[in-house]
Amino acid sequence: MLKPKEIQENAERDERLQGAENVDLKEAAELDDDLLQPDDLLQAGGPIAEVKTLTPGAADAGKRLDSYIGEATDLSRSYAQNLIEDGQVSVSGRQVAKKYKVKAGESITINIPEAKSIDAAPENIPIDIVYEDDDVIVVEKPRGMVVHPAAGNPDGTLVNAIMYHCGDSLSSINGAIRPGIVHRIDKDTSGLLMIAKNDKAHESLTAQLKVHSVTREYIALVFDNIRKDKLTIDAPIGRDDINRLRRAVNGAGSRDAVTHIRVLKRYGKYTLIAARLETGRTHQIRVHMASIKHPLVGDALYGPKKQPFGLTGQLLHARLLGFVHPSSGGYMEFSSEVPKYFREVLDKIEL
Repeated sequence: MLKPKEIQENAERDERLQGAENVDLKEAAELDDDLLQPDDLLQAGGPIAEVKTLTPGAADAGKRLDSYIGEATDLSRSYAQNLIEDGQVSVSGRQVAKKYKVKAGESITINIPEAKSIDAAPENIPIDIVYEDDDVIVVEKPRGMVVHPAAGNPDGTLVNAIMYHCGDSLSSINGAIRPGIVHRIDKDTSGLLMIAKNDKAHESLTAQLKVHSVTREYIALVFDNIRKDKLTIDAPIGRDDINRLRRAVNGAGSRDAVTHIRVLKRYGKYTLIAARLETGRTHQIRVHMASIKHPLVGDALYGPKKQPFGLTGQLLHARLLGFVHPSSGGYMEFSSEVPKYFREVLDKIEL
């Protein structure tokens, strides 16, 4: 028999699913950073394909050049930084650094080279398949594996492994470089991911992500003692103005971000939490926990540079994943145990 809380959660999920029927996939990708973005796939370097000219207004004066380009065009800030470093951006005819502060009325010229696609090829890499049928695959991604090929990570990714396992039986909506990939988790985050084996399944899963009906819960170890048993962090996340690898609360181009936190166990210097995503921004849990002074243990990007236990990545594991099956319409939920690397740290602090 369902408990009252489960009945309420099921009713709320059903209500959200009613809005998932007519979802624009491009719009969905813009709303959820865990969905993949177009310039994740590109490397600059070909002939010039397009020239953009921008003129900052008074409201733009003082913004960093890379941030301004990211806001004023459809280019990401990281791609803008690459163009600046490659000498493809000039301000009033001269080369400047990416941190240059723009002035109102000056002319900014951006040469956009033809994009060179990164080729993805099947690779015989072992993967942990939790569930598979004709429509979906649920896999457990190990820590240290990148989800899809990109500049700097052309192979050895989950996509390469899935292509070997499935052959042509993957959705094509996200193109040849990321077949089947509906959402992603960070390289150093382990845990459950869903993959679409056909376009119909891809559309259904993407629509569910947009209306926040997919259950995504993570387990994490954070610094210090969290006093409240439960809390919700509702703080928009955007790009960091200084470090292109980071995201920040109220950063450039911020979007709504909501994370629900539940304390599982307190260890004095550390707290074990369950974090349930309502939205899916890049680094969302890591940014939100750092914003309340409880960064994830092992996360040198948002926490202390020197980490305990010799860790080189955050202790974050996607332990629960639930969605409505694209064909049957039934709700499916999968769980994953804390992996060995995470368990070993917990064993040490429990001594």
